[in-house]
Amino acid sequence: MVAVGRFTRRWPNLLDWFEEPLHIRVGAERVDRRQAADARITSDARPYLLYLALRGNLRFDYPWLLAAHVLFLPTKAAEMGMDIGLDGLIADALRLGYRRTSTQVSVSWPLTRILLRTGLTQARLIRAEHVTELDDAVRAFLASPLLAEYYPQSVNKLNKFRKTWLYRVNQFKLLMFHRGQFPTQPRKFMPVLQDRSPTPPQMQAIVNRWLAARTAGSHRCDVKHLDLALHRFMVWLAHKRPAEADFCNVTRDDVLAYVQVLRREPSPRTGRPLSTMSLRGHVAALAQFFGNTGSWGWSGVPTHAIVGPGDIPRLPMRIPRFIPDTELQRLMAAIASLPCPYQRTALLIARWSGARRGEIQRLAVDCLDQYPDGTPRLRIPAGKTYRERIVPLHDEAAAAIRKLVAVRTAAAERPFIDEVTREQVHYLFMDHGRLLSGSYLFQIALQKACIAAGLVDAAGRRTIHVHRFRHTVGTQLAERGAKLHTIMSILGHSSASMSLVYAQISDREVLRDYQAVLAPGATIAGRGAEAIRDGKLRPSAIDWLKCNFFKTELELGHCLRLPEEGPCECDLYLTCAKFVTTPAYAPRLRVRRQTELTLAADAKLRGWIKEEERHRAIISRIDQLFEELSTIPGKEHPVDEDTLIRGSETKKSFCAQKLKSAGETRSAAKGGRSEPST
Repeated sequence: MVAVGRFTRRWPNLLDWFEEPLHIRVGAERVDRRQAADARITSDARPYLLYLALRGNLRFDYPWLLAAHVLFLPTKAAEMGMDIGLDGLIADALRLGYRRTSTQVSVSWPLTRILLRTGLTQARLIRAEHVTELDDAVRAFLASPLLAEYYPQSVNKLNKFRKTWLYRVNQFKLLMFHRGQFPTQPRKFMPVLQDRSPTPPQMQAIVNRWLAARTAGSHRCDVKHLDLALHRFMVWLAHKRPAEADFCNVTRDDVLAYVQVLRREPSPRTGRPLSTMSLRGHVAALAQFFGNTGSWGWSGVPTHAIVGPGDIPRLPMRIPRFIPDTELQRLMAAIASLPCPYQRTALLIARWSGARRGEIQRLAVDCLDQYPDGTPRLRIPAGKTYRERIVPLHDEAAAAIRKLVAVRTAAAERPFIDEVTREQVHYLFMDHGRLLSGSYLFQIALQKACIAAGLVDAAGRRTIHVHRFRHTVGTQLAERGAKLHTIMSILGHSSASMSLVYAQISDREVLRDYQAVLAPGATIAGRGAEAIRDGKLRPSAIDWLKCNFFKTELELGHCLRLPEEGPCECDLYLTCAKFVTTPAYAPRLRVRRQTELTLAADAKLRGWIKEEERHRAIISRIDQLFEELSTIPGKEHPVDEDTLIRGSETKKSFCAQKLKSAGETRSAAKGGRSEPST
């Protein structure tokens, strides 16, 4: 009571206390003796101030609420016999998976400040506008000098302080959302702690207006990249022309000069020159900005497009970086040992489905069912191509999903609005009431797995990135003879050209075909076989064949004609001196022989004597090829035609074969999957 008496005598009218400087109201002592005495009076009387607030007689401003280090409102409310709803909030947080020790502080901190600001006495009365006001006040306080003044710490600790406060507010938003007191799902937005270079206000206003227009139809990550690209261009332009920096005077030469600067100067984030992909993103952002604003007739920008698609650097076509079998086995063993079920399941899905990271992150709880034969089937949500698709899934990944679904089904949470479909979805990869980030599910998890598997470089960085799982699935599909349409369906490609990268003969396929023809002791037949056996091919011809062997394939063999010999002028390649075939083509030769027999019989019935003779000659030539292939140089026993045909392994679609572990095979089931094909 002494502290209360001193406070009331010093400020008989509370309005006078609110007029005092912030440090006096907070209770921070300064050098001035009188101010220090007033600060002590305020500090001692803080329980009295909380009492007045709980009685509804007082409301505080956010600068005071945030500058004051500790406010024991729940304790004071308990002393007064009031229930402010903290226990109910903690119970809801525990149901979402939070720990009691951390939840006690993270929930009471924003609750205390909202109640003291609004005059409310119950958590159930809090609405979205109250939480939004707290969020805005926290961000303003963190960006002001008040933070360093009332929380004097090092820069690193201040940055950690910022993240802690923002995390508390975001967690409180999330809790209010799942309680039904916040209408929209909160998004975690962490401000850039490093100060951005200033830009001309008139230019920034136009950019902000354009980004707002793009937000409606673009992913928020895309808008973020556009913002960064335009900010860097404005900083460069302001440095180049500080007196007249505006978009009206920007020319095509300015943009091209800026592109050359991007090629030379290192990135401020990585310290290395930009990659071709990053450079494309910067130039594409400028092309979109000037193209849109010019066509929309905005003032302050060029009236015509000054950057076009032709100015965007072309991206070199790279061969998919699949994971070699030896590395893949070690990596999958390490993934199976990951302790977190979310990380383990996400990587298993990436391995066996070939889905993109964002698609896996947004999988629904009911994403798994099965084909009529019992094969697991995964429903992948619409992502980059805005199309859903269904793919068969390996039993290992399906089992991991089922275990995670059992845990997620018992979760007490509201569904989220999907950012692509705008539908309510109960996500599979959710914990603590929030959607788990791609960084946690993939980058962090894969770093742990690569370290355990020994797949790191000298600097300790992982040598496997998540997208290589997708490349591995596409490559294995192509190597096992999957049709182009199957590859497109599994990987979700919107055009055939994207899948053709995988459909091209892989390195191992090229090596196998090359060795079947040009390796020593290879079993070959045809007019060109003699030149290969006797070593009559020139070294330059051998070099060309090594590099372009996959281009020489014909229906029933290979053509050894070199580019300098000009184009082939006939299609009678069975009798051509440049033709060569191997046992691998025996099934095709047999089919062709049967076709020629049918055509010869038809020609005989019609009385076409010459046509019958032509077909009989082809049959005779095919029989001669079989005879040549059946006698292998250096072998004591001939190989008959049936052995040759059996020696050519029947190719099956990987989308069914990959469903079982090594050594097991399964026939592809119906229902959208490709049938086994030879």
